[in-house]
Amino acid sequence: MDSIRRYMKFVKPYWKLIAATIVIGILKFGIPLVLPMLLKYVVDDLLLGHQTAQQKINTLMYVMGSAFILFTVVRFPVEYWRQFFAQQVSNKVLYDIRDRAFHHIQRLSLRYFHNHKAGEIISRVINDVEQTKSFVDTGLMNIWLDLTTILLALGIMVSMDGWLTLISISMFPFYGFSVKYFYTKLRRLTRVRSQALANLQAHLHERVQGVPVIKSFALEDHEQKQFDKRNKTFLEKALDQTSWNAQTFAVVNTITDIAPLLVITFAGYQVLNGHLTVGSMVAFYAYLDRLYAPLRRLINSSTTLTQAIASMDRLFEFFDAPYDIEDKPGAMELKKVAGHVVFDNVRFRYTEERDDVLKGISLEVEPGQTVALVGMSGGGKSSLISLIPRFYDVTGGSLSIDGHDVRDVTMPSLRNQIGIVLQDNILFSDSIRENILMGNPAANEEEMMAAAKAANAHDFIMELADGYGTEIGERGVKLSGGQKQRIAIARVFLKNPQILILDEATSALDLESEHLIQQSLDHLAKDRTTFIVAHRLSTITHADKIVLIENGEIKEEGTHHELMQAEGAYHRLFTVQNLEE
Repeated sequence: MDSIRRYMKFVKPYWKLIAATIVIGILKFGIPLVLPMLLKYVVDDLLLGHQTAQQKINTLMYVMGSAFILFTVVRFPVEYWRQFFAQQVSNKVLYDIRDRAFHHIQRLSLRYFHNHKAGEIISRVINDVEQTKSFVDTGLMNIWLDLTTILLALGIMVSMDGWLTLISISMFPFYGFSVKYFYTKLRRLTRVRSQALANLQAHLHERVQGVPVIKSFALEDHEQKQFDKRNKTFLEKALDQTSWNAQTFAVVNTITDIAPLLVITFAGYQVLNGHLTVGSMVAFYAYLDRLYAPLRRLINSSTTLTQAIASMDRLFEFFDAPYDIEDKPGAMELKKVAGHVVFDNVRFRYTEERDDVLKGISLEVEPGQTVALVGMSGGGKSSLISLIPRFYDVTGGSLSIDGHDVRDVTMPSLRNQIGIVLQDNILFSDSIRENILMGNPAANEEEMMAAAKAANAHDFIMELADGYGTEIGERGVKLSGGQKQRIAIARVFLKNPQILILDEATSALDLESEHLIQQSLDHLAKDRTTFIVAHRLSTITHADKIVLIENGEIKEEGTHHELMQAEGAYHRLFTVQNLEE
């Protein structure tokens, strides 16, 4: 199967460890095969033998002493190293897969995350990856050990009595039928169960993030019902799988129990007729357990492997999600730029099925200029600036920086030239220091603190109990909106980009915070090419160029003074806002 073939690429680097584990495992499973022969010897040669009692005791002590040495001195280290190597391989494989999954996540475009829930993605990377672990330790190691044990046991049994061996394996065809019948459906039920679990986790992830909204609207009872609905769906799918799994085990165990009955009947008949010794019968029955115990494990392994393969299918389905934005072959590194940005007849739509969001935008921004994009919500302002760092690609026309089409340069080198401050900046649940250093992880303490001072953040940081070492909680919940915004600005100061994008950076703040942050932003924008998206027009009157965008098209362009004199759409918006204020 394709999923197994692809999974084996992660396993391949560890084939030597796997081989060593199998060799050691053969010793581990082979040593217990001595026990039935030992039992036969004790029954036939000692208990029913013709030696004196003392001779029998002496022989028994010698034989059992040797067995104790075998099962303690030899088998203990064999068991340890087999377990150690097996777990080492499976954990290393899972480490590599998780590493590959996170690498994949970081290469996916924003479009993918807009169309998929975060909780579902996390479920693929955590639950499904963990489920595949059994393929390594069970599928690649234990199965071969169980098969080897079966072959060794069969070899010994054939040497003891061919007819009894045939009767012992007479139930094998029924095993084959049960595997074929049960496990095809089990794989489908496992996939359905995994998807239901992913949906439950996605819902839970969203609700945990949205607890303030739930509490503010007193929606606890409503949300409990919504969670119960998804939880019940998962329960139903889990029970469907469990029911089918239980049927599988019931059939397999019944088949397993029939075989010993057949053997006891035939072996007892042979002993009564003098064709088989009591010791041979006892030993054969013991070997029967050595035969059917690994066979039962193989059948049980089929259940485990079916679940593992279903998780592989989901995992590789995730890995197959395409990268909408990629570096083209031979893409060049974009060195330090001046910041000359040109939109040339740019068209853009989010999907092929939807209409154009931008309809032939042409705009030239000189190095060091500040350009403000204004207009009603939904006009295309945020879509336009998202094209600069290539969060999306243009669907028509071109966008260039210093004469280089952004599609011809590598994404890391492009994004290293751009700093972004949003209305709702994402901070991570680390210390303030770690969050600022994301702007430049190689910066030293002095550079980091200088960036915080430039962002008017140093004073409030030093007032916190642990200063720059203060943990700020998930998404910075322990800080006010203004404090979070200043840390985000400090992060950009530390990055020191030539092109700056400010998307509604002050719209959700109180006047005092807005004043402090506006000072920081003015300092930050100095000598940089700056794009400002703003609804509050009074904050962008200083811009070198103001561009009014409506329905994906540029309607007006000029300085604040020029547009006010023209008495067009910008004049009307500005006048209305001033009257409201």
